[in-house]
Amino acid sequence: MSGVALIVCFVIAIILMIWLISKVGVHPFLAIMLISLVLAIVAGIDLVKIPGIIGDGFSGIFKSIGIVIIFGALIGMALEKTGAALKLADMVVKCVGEKHPEMAMLIMGWIVGIPVFCDSGFVVLDPIRRAIREKIGASPVGMAVALSGGLYTSHVFVPPTPGPIAAAGFVGIGGNLLLVIMVGIVVSIPVLISAYLYSKYIGSKITIKEDLNEVGKSYDELIKEYGKLPCAFLSLAPILAPIVLMALGSIVKIAGMKGAIANFFLFLGSPVIALGVGVVFAVILLVNTGKIKEFNLMTNDTLKIVGPILFITAAGGVLGKVITAAGFVEFMKANAHVIGSVGIFFPFLISAIIKTAQGSSTVALTTTAAIMGLFTDSTSMMTALGLTTEMGAALTVMAIAAGAMTVSHANDSYFWVVTNFSKMTPEQGYKTQTTLTLIMGVVGMATVWLASLILL
Repeated sequence: MSGVALIVCFVIAIILMIWLISKVGVHPFLAIMLISLVLAIVAGIDLVKIPGIIGDGFSGIFKSIGIVIIFGALIGMALEKTGAALKLADMVVKCVGEKHPEMAMLIMGWIVGIPVFCDSGFVVLDPIRRAIREKIGASPVGMAVALSGGLYTSHVFVPPTPGPIAAAGFVGIGGNLLLVIMVGIVVSIPVLISAYLYSKYIGSKITIKEDLNEVGKSYDELIKEYGKLPCAFLSLAPILAPIVLMALGSIVKIAGMKGAIANFFLFLGSPVIALGVGVVFAVILLVNTGKIKEFNLMTNDTLKIVGPILFITAAGGVLGKVITAAGFVEFMKANAHVIGSVGIFFPFLISAIIKTAQGSSTVALTTTAAIMGLFTDSTSMMTALGLTTEMGAALTVMAIAAGAMTVSHANDSYFWVVTNFSKMTPEQGYKTQTTLTLIMGVVGMATVWLASLILL
């Protein structure tokens, strides 16, 4: 099949995949697997080789990042159930002060959103938003938009949230999650600033009928509802311990240190072990709060949540393998002068199209990253775009993440969580949540592009 025909097939395949997910209601796992199989057959891949390609693409994901995703989700679940997430939020409020409610909501959301899914994070933190609103009379819309923006920023940009972890694994930088975390934090800053400014603006433009009697509890009473909240150290340890260990491992690696001690720190600094240590601190947190008996149930609940994400991610791995085997990248390389002009914007555009069409940021992250392939693979889209370094791979993950938040609207569950809990109408949701995510996505991509001019 000619190069042009391959590209046409690829475009049609993506359109069909989006149609199956968003219109027909087929589960993303089945839709991606079906499209991968059909694309492999239409592209002319030897029928005998197709089962092997599917198996390699599927199993490769579980081998590289499956455990990391599960550990990250377990940490988030423990923080949510023990009240540690509320403790982190309480620390933010005390540091920022209730005189800056939008800023407090924004930072609170960003911190809690690192280990906790944005949907769950909003549900957990919304009572604090309403309690502060009752206490100081701030704009409920502005606070809701700020909280939503903070949660969403870390949800797409900063591991150990499953989406960016999976994207990092697909492009070949899963073994250096620290770099992805650090770059994600840097990219988050201008995105958070844009969210804060928009929350201040839109909060003064839209009014809602929020019944303050629904709050029922003061801010202090809400915190005490969890009993005695865990201490600051135990609340932070499950998040900070993995980051510190990965940082130490990176320092040892960069310094070229050898010997038993160096190997020990390299062992602890690997993402799987580092996040495993985070899980250990999460268990200690459960013991400290008297919830260790719930650990088995919490693990089952976590696996139920993470399971679909893992399977969708694995299906994305299959699609990536098919794209490589079909010869798409060779055509891209032959036309590098055209595709190269798009550069780092290519993954952003693909991710934004998939996100807007089918609603899930995680599907957009994993599918786009699978299309991009490994930065070390000479046959991948990454190579065709000239993104062949670890920094290039990290910025690619950020570009995909920016696209994966562009935009949240009626086909996104998070859109309805934010609007329903904030008592906003769908029309108001489009003016707040949808517009917010458009601004944040564009600012995020602009930041990635500027960083690429300096770092690549």
